[in-house]
Amino acid sequence: MAAISSFSAHHYANSPAVAQLTSGSKPAASAISAVGFAASKPSNHVITLSPRPLSIFHAWGSRRTNFRVFAIDAEDEWSGGKNGEEAPSTVTATVVEEEPSEMKDLKRALVDSFYGTDRGLRASSETRAEIVELITQLEAKNPTPAPTEALNLLNGKWILVYTSFSELFPLLATGTLPLVKVQEISQKFDSGTLTVENSVQFVGPLATTSFSTNASFEVRSPKRVQIKFEEGVISTPQLTDAIEIPESVEVLGKKIDLAPFKGLISSVQNAASSVVKSISERPPIKFPIRTERAQSWLLTTYLDEDLRISRGDGSSVFVLIKEGSPLLPPS
Repeated sequence: MAAISSFSAHHYANSPAVAQLTSGSKPAASAISAVGFAASKPSNHVITLSPRPLSIFHAWGSRRTNFRVFAIDAEDEWSGGKNGEEAPSTVTATVVEEEPSEMKDLKRALVDSFYGTDRGLRASSETRAEIVELITQLEAKNPTPAPTEALNLLNGKWILVYTSFSELFPLLATGTLPLVKVQEISQKFDSGTLTVENSVQFVGPLATTSFSTNASFEVRSPKRVQIKFEEGVISTPQLTDAIEIPESVEVLGKKIDLAPFKGLISSVQNAASSVVKSISERPPIKFPIRTERAQSWLLTTYLDEDLRISRGDGSSVFVLIKEGSPLLPPS
């Protein structure tokens, strides 16, 4: 979320409204209203607030509005300070425009509806219908109608919290296997290099590893980007800080007590740790992606600084939350 730079004092000093105020005559009401605010004149000072143009505000897709505050002695006739001294310096103030409570409530309700769905894998038909309804309401109130023209918002790492993309379900299902967990699925956009990275992190009892795909993207419309996958990367395993043997595991709905096998498991773990340690010193494995399905498209239907809703092939939907956002559910 790139910060929006303030206009310089030169811009305000040469604007028509301020030019009228700098004359020796009494400021006209039209001049004050042109700056955007009308206020009674203090005893010896005139304070004007000038908001940034609305077009700049929307182009950056931010909910922050910058104002310049001028405090100049009226006797100095605005053109300079007393006895030819320089005019007082300007002070920049930032006013944060609060997000409407209705939007906050909709976003929170959507995130809460994901509870227990395992990113959509375990969502019931009733829950899916509720999620679709909330997504539809948010899309109708999209604060960024042209996401590809607000790449500063699209930039960064986004964590997948829900999807209806059935081809991703086998991957999510690996998290139901004993001792294996899909820790995170993420997508990272970089508008500077026009690249996108999809990544899946796996966690086991001994180590963590990840599989990612690197791709380039092209803007095709105000909402749509075309993605071309170019390279796959398998990262080298990293040993976990602490190896803990669970008391039991569940396999095919049956609970298996591991207490009688702890000695054997410890021996196997020690041997496996040595193997993982030697592998972790090697560079990641990279390979080119050359398949007929190496290209895809993505339509972003909702975007703000916390939440992104995208649609892909087969009317599949993806809901992602920006890394570090308070909307992210606890891991």
